[in-house]
Amino acid sequence: MRMHRRVWVLWLFPLLASLLAEALCPDCALAQGFRVEHVVIVGVDGLSPDGVRRAKAPNLARMMKEGAYTLHARGVMPTVSSPNWASMIMGAGPEQHGVTSNNWEPGKGSIKPTAVGSAGIFPTIFGVLRAQRPTAKSAVYHDWDGFGRLFERQAVNRIEDADGPQKAVEHALAYLKKERPELTFIHLDHVDDAGHTFGHGTEKYYAAVAEADRLLGLVLHGIEEAGIADRTVVLVTSDHGGVGKKHGGETMAELEIPWIVHGQGVNPGKELSSPVNTYDTAATVAYLLGLKPPACWIGRPVDEAFRVERN
Repeated sequence: MRMHRRVWVLWLFPLLASLLAEALCPDCALAQGFRVEHVVIVGVDGLSPDGVRRAKAPNLARMMKEGAYTLHARGVMPTVSSPNWASMIMGAGPEQHGVTSNNWEPGKGSIKPTAVGSAGIFPTIFGVLRAQRPTAKSAVYHDWDGFGRLFERQAVNRIEDADGPQKAVEHALAYLKKERPELTFIHLDHVDDAGHTFGHGTEKYYAAVAEADRLLGLVLHGIEEAGIADRTVVLVTSDHGGVGKKHGGETMAELEIPWIVHGQGVNPGKELSSPVNTYDTAATVAYLLGLKPPACWIGRPVDEAFRVERN
């Protein structure tokens, strides 16, 4: 009798604990089994929340209406490109990965990373995907050549330093339609160029944001044409904002970035209330693709953005 009672308790306790956890935090149930087949990240260099609000950007507006978003996500210090793109794909900050400036090169940083992955640099989401799902495909199309040194190149199936944002998008979509990679990263640089040339908050800056929005529309349409829209999450974000013709300083206009997610399982029209940091992007992608994040990452999945789906 005691043995039967013990087995009953051992079976019942985990069930009760699970039901209690779901009652206290229903959204947490999603983290146990939620997964999509494809993630597409569109990183728009220099895209500020002000640009999202004030430019003619119907596709960004649609993504926010149909998906989840915050215009108060934060990059890392310093507010320059390399540390922020690195943090986005490395799931950690400069204190951990050691990318502290645009002068950084693999193996030559002044700060030693807390962990080193397969390519001798701090592990990125691309390396994690390759290690845990060796047959999965990934692609990077970048409009700024500096992006190409921030990840494990041998872990990515297709890498292209595109000549302009239009080609970056067109070539990325061609590969996506043909190979249907699990992870695609498209980097656009022209908004940052407009910020440096004409200044943030100028009409030409907003025109550059509008052009990024047009290209985003091509991405969304291309995903639909590929027949994978119902199995894909698209994430749009940036590395930094700007003040005047500069960035790199310690202002909220430089530090805050948009973070907009759209697609399968995303909470529609959800303005996120929880804090979002750029290094949470890698953790969120790992969460979406069913990957285990490395222990050295400090980012956390932005699970508030996704809805619970029960059978």
